[in-house]
Amino acid sequence: MRRRSRQEPQRPVDERSSDAELLRAIAAERTEALRLLHHRHAPWLRARLRRRCADPDLVDAALQDTFVAIWTDAHRYEATGADAAAWIWTIAARRLVSALRGPAHRWLSGATPELPDVATAPSAEEVVLLGIEHGDLGAALDRIPPELRALIQATAIDGLTVREAARLLGIAEGTAKTRLMRARARLRELLT
Repeated sequence: MRRRSRQEPQRPVDERSSDAELLRAIAAERTEALRLLHHRHAPWLRARLRRRCADPDLVDAALQDTFVAIWTDAHRYEATGADAAAWIWTIAARRLVSALRGPAHRWLSGATPELPDVATAPSAEEVVLLGIEHGDLGAALDRIPPELRALIQATAIDGLTVREAARLLGIAEGTAKTRLMRARARLRELLT
C-alpha cells in the first residue's frame, strides 16, 4: 500500500480524532497527527516500558523508535478490527527488546524494517496475553511480589533470556536466576 499524495483532500484532525483517523493522517505525512498521537499515547507507553526496563535511556530510545516506526509505517495499520493502542504497544515492546539487545541487533542499513501486517483478527500472541491478563495466570501473577512478576514478564511474556532480563531490570544475573526460580515455584503453588 502506498502513502497518499499530499494533494488529496485532507480531513482536519484534532484531539477528538480517533486513533485510526490520526494514523490515516500520519500515513498522509501530516505531522500534526503524529504530534496528537504522541501526546495521547507517549505517557502510558513510557510508564509501561518503565515497568519493564530500569534504564531510562533505553526506554526513551525505544519510545522514540516507536514513533519513528509509526511515522514510517502508519499506512500498514488497518482499522477494521485491530485496536490501534495494541498495534502501537506491539511496536513499542519490540523496540524496547531491540534497544536492550544493542546495536548488533539493530538494522544498520538505514532502511526501515518491514513490520508484519496487522491482521483484523487477534493474533495468537494477543489471545495468550489476554488470557494471562484476565485468566487464572493473571490472578496468580497479581499475587506474587512485583520483583518476581517483573522477571516472569520479561522472560516468559517478552521472550528475553535471563541475562537480558537482568540487564533490563538493572539486577545481577545471579539475582535474576534466583528470583525467577522463586517466581516459578510460587506460581506453581498458586495455580495448583
